[in-house]
Amino acid sequence: MTNRIAVLGSINVDTTYHVARFPEPGETLSATDKSSAPGGKGANQAVAAARSGAQTTFIGMVGADNEGRFMREALQEDGVDTQFVGNDVRHGTGTALVTLDANGQNDIMVYGGANQAMTTAVLDRTDDLWDQVDFLVSQFETPQEVTLAAFKLAKEHGVTTILNPAPAKEILPGLLAVTDVIAPNETESALLTGIEINDEADLAKTADYFRGQGVATTLVTLGSRGAYFNHNGKSGIVPAFKVKAVDTTAAGDTFIGGLVSQLTPSMENLADAITYAQRASSLTVQGMGAMPSIPTRAQVEEALKN
Repeated sequence: MTNRIAVLGSINVDTTYHVARFPEPGETLSATDKSSAPGGKGANQAVAAARSGAQTTFIGMVGADNEGRFMREALQEDGVDTQFVGNDVRHGTGTALVTLDANGQNDIMVYGGANQAMTTAVLDRTDDLWDQVDFLVSQFETPQEVTLAAFKLAKEHGVTTILNPAPAKEILPGLLAVTDVIAPNETESALLTGIEINDEADLAKTADYFRGQGVATTLVTLGSRGAYFNHNGKSGIVPAFKVKAVDTTAAGDTFIGGLVSQLTPSMENLADAITYAQRASSLTVQGMGAMPSIPTRAQVEEALKN
């Protein structure tokens, strides 16, 4: 069965500066290379889902500029439906400045632009969409007020809602009550809950915290240790695949997109979907750039065989 997914989120043009190491405060370093590519957490997740075979629709905003046209075309090239991507005539398309060191680690600065200026008006034409999708995914690079409104609409139509709370910030009251799955990384989780994660007991406390807020399923990505899940009385850690990382940009986004492309609405295959998502993410970190490094389903399945 082909999953039908809507992604509400950010669209950015990423510019990456390659450096030997990160600069100290006040220090100037020379970059060894510079590259630009389509990105944004929302766009990355949509492309990751689409490349893994999901029927994917995007809800978002770009500026009425060349970057906006570039990003719309980039999404369309991967088969993502962009009919709900609006043009903001007052704000430019979002951009991200990525600094990438020789170990494949990155620092990212983001200009929100049209992403942060988004209002609930972006949902005005989506009435027919909710009966055509199984999952709605959103992140925190666009206003939470829009995510809350979209999640409410989705829940009215039986759509499973997945929240990737990145970058971590205070969560709008009421949002978790309409969230079915929350999927932070361990740093984001600690910032949101106040629970530092040192062992599996801490992860269980984290799941209890989110369950108390109305979220039935908790996923926490743990980097090289894998990913923790807690759903319907079952929990565990799915191991990560060990690879040499070249660029970690979009690793988390690939995990989310890969996961939702495979997940059944009943979530009975949650552990298998996590394994697929982990493998997809492990391929992403071996390539350069955000969207260009996201693998296809065929590539992930071939890697899983090995």
